[in-house]
Amino acid sequence: MSEEKSCKEECFKSKIGGQALIEGVYMRGITTAAMACRLPNGTIDVEQWAVKNGKDAPWYRKVPFIRGCINFVASLVEGIRCTMKSAEKQIDDDEEDEELSKFEQWLTDKFGDKLVNVIMIISVVIAMAFALIVFKGGPVLIANLLIKAGLSEGARPVTEGLVRLVLLVGYMYAISFMGSIKTTFMYHGAEHKSIACYEAKEELTVENVRKHTRFHPRCGTSFILIVLLISIVVGIFLPRGNMWVRFGVQMLCLIPEASIAYEIIKLAGRFDNILTRIVSAPGIWLQHITTKEPTDKQIEVAIAALTPCLPKEGEEDKW
Repeated sequence: MSEEKSCKEECFKSKIGGQALIEGVYMRGITTAAMACRLPNGTIDVEQWAVKNGKDAPWYRKVPFIRGCINFVASLVEGIRCTMKSAEKQIDDDEEDEELSKFEQWLTDKFGDKLVNVIMIISVVIAMAFALIVFKGGPVLIANLLIKAGLSEGARPVTEGLVRLVLLVGYMYAISFMGSIKTTFMYHGAEHKSIACYEAKEELTVENVRKHTRFHPRCGTSFILIVLLISIVVGIFLPRGNMWVRFGVQMLCLIPEASIAYEIIKLAGRFDNILTRIVSAPGIWLQHITTKEPTDKQIEVAIAALTPCLPKEGEEDKW
């Protein structure tokens, strides 16, 4: 048997999805979400909570071309919340006992139990602002400079798209060498492998999970890349005269671009045919950077996160 099973051999397509955390994995099922983290003492800590997914989800999270952006932002917020919580679990007791700085004490006194939510909101805003400035504004500025240097105006959309693609792939590739990021990418691989094992209807053991693929068509990496590719096509039809007007219109187009990309990802996750394989190919290629082969201990964590999210009796988990 080959080391990895391809998506072609999966028995069904699950709705369960997840995310890599700091020394952990987050999973979201039909009625339950869970996060599992490897603590500094070597044990696995698991938290789980109820969620509304599938038929129980609010209407605006189910309507095609409306649900895309809403679900993306909701997933981003939930992912950051779990990432922050997983980071807290890596703090030793000795570190917790350290005296707070004056600024930390002021924040604690000012916001109390709401401090984590405040930090999370600030983190989301900063992350989104950074991404928009770098991956939306940067290519517009670079293309504008190249046009002033003699590049044809007609080449602007393709130039912006290529710059955006180089920035994205270059950024992913560069951070993949960082120790903590490389470890997170390994947990990302463990997350995908465990879901693939479950979809193949095999028992969730380290041995079974290890032989499955670390690539998945519904990955957030694929979503980001599809948004980028759609933006290249959309850019052909946007105004080109004023750089700031073009940037503003691009920002407005981000919502429908994300909505279309979300529906494409849903189709790619549900069906396996020549068309969905072509659509999924760029994202799968990029996952060669954003996922790494996990260790057995990391697979154990992914299994611990996935197990509470498995459908209960009577729940429908298939697309």
